[in-house]
Amino acid sequence: MIKNIFKGIKAYTGTFKLMRQLGLWKYFGVPILISVVSALLIGLLAWGLSGSFGGLISKIWFWEWGSETFRKISDVLGALTIIALGLIAYKHIILALSAPFMSPVSEKIEAHLLGETHQHRNTSNASQLWRGVRINVRNLLLELMFTIPLLILSFIPGVNIITSVLIFLIQAYYAGFGNMDYTLERHFDYSESTKFVRNNSGIAIGNGIVFMAMLFIPVIGIILVLPLSVTASTTETVRLLKENNKLNLWTKTSDAK
Repeated sequence: MIKNIFKGIKAYTGTFKLMRQLGLWKYFGVPILISVVSALLIGLLAWGLSGSFGGLISKIWFWEWGSETFRKISDVLGALTIIALGLIAYKHIILALSAPFMSPVSEKIEAHLLGETHQHRNTSNASQLWRGVRINVRNLLLELMFTIPLLILSFIPGVNIITSVLIFLIQAYYAGFGNMDYTLERHFDYSESTKFVRNNSGIAIGNGIVFMAMLFIPVIGIILVLPLSVTASTTETVRLLKENNKLNLWTKTSDAK
């Protein structure tokens, strides 16, 4: 697991060079726009809700003594909770809506890595979008199921250090999952993809760790997060598929026969 996490992180090395070599930057315009707009909308929503959520948390303190201190703590906890939930929503929105744009990018990288001029691809933009929505709604629900209990436990002093790390790793896993699926959709159906990612969770986490870390870089992070993470995940996913003899490829020559 640990070894694969580092492989997922290391895959980001050379992503700029590969994108420049294959001329991929032109494909990232719409996904970058989706990323920026989604970040702005969710950021504004989080800003507006954080104070109200903090006030809601403060109501669980019934005593007069320490109420002001607890209110300040509640405001911080409320803001952190809204940020965590906002990151979850943002991540799945951009991964789902960018599917029709990221899948072709992943295909071009795969063709470059394997030396194949034609990949097995029988899906339309609409079907890629639907699969992206389906995968990310499923992942969103699972992520919330794991994250919400941890957020509740994070109100306990000391425990919140552990829960914060776990929440970050969970978010990283599902971010990596979404990035890997841009490649997997050409080779597996829905259920096979979830099984493949689960069996290679370390790669997904490693990819997602950098993905999540980049979101904390103002402006530049949300612009570069998709181009870099999709490029890195494709190189690793193709490697895994090749090692496990799971590649589903064809060429025009073989198809004509």
